Amino acid sequence: MPRGPTLEFWFEFASTYSYLAAMRIEALAEAAGVTLRWRPFLLGPVFAAQGWTSSPFNLYPAKGRHMWRDLAREAARLGLPPVVRPESFPQNSLAATRVAVHGAEEPWIGTYVRAVYDAEFARGQSIAEPAAVSNLLNGLDLDGPALIRASTQEPVKSRLRSIGEEAKSRGLFGAPTFLTEDGELFWGNDRLEQALAWAMGERSAGMR
Repeated sequence: MPRGPTLEFWFEFASTYSYLAAMRIEALAEAAGVTLRWRPFLLGPVFAAQGWTSSPFNLYPAKGRHMWRDLAREAARLGLPPVVRPESFPQNSLAATRVAVHGAEEPWIGTYVRAVYDAEFARGQSIAEPAAVSNLLNGLDLDGPALIRASTQEPVKSRLRSIGEEAKSRGLFGAPTFLTEDGELFWGNDRLEQALAWAMGERSAGMR
């Protein structure tokens, strides 16, 4: 059978709007007949290249206050649990991201990604410590300690660095970002449906 269209989903675990996209993208892609490619990456180096030392939601307080209110509204609209803001924002997502890089092609990747986001933004828990990530993996009937060990090996670290360079070379500036096979870039949770439509060949979807 011919392979269906593919959509790349670039996400950062510290990103609030990546959370909204991650909680629904797998089901939407499956319904559309689009193959989803999970692309975890770190926004820190991307922001640093733009001269930012932190999230723009921290650098611009008014924007940050609006974001948290908007996030709460959108979570309610999408039927997600009420948002619980983590004590630290943005969180250090390195440990969680390394596991996602290691398992990006594994059948559990979607379940894992949603579990991390649920812990972070629906329960307000820390995802920064490897032990916290390991516990999440254990809760998915995966071997948390083994996956943490594997994700800290040099091949995964090197792969994550390469992904960061790829993100910058392909023009990514934030998350979530969706990239189609023809190189069209869609940015933001509210562009997910357009990205899927474009991936399926509906070129007018991004031109309205």
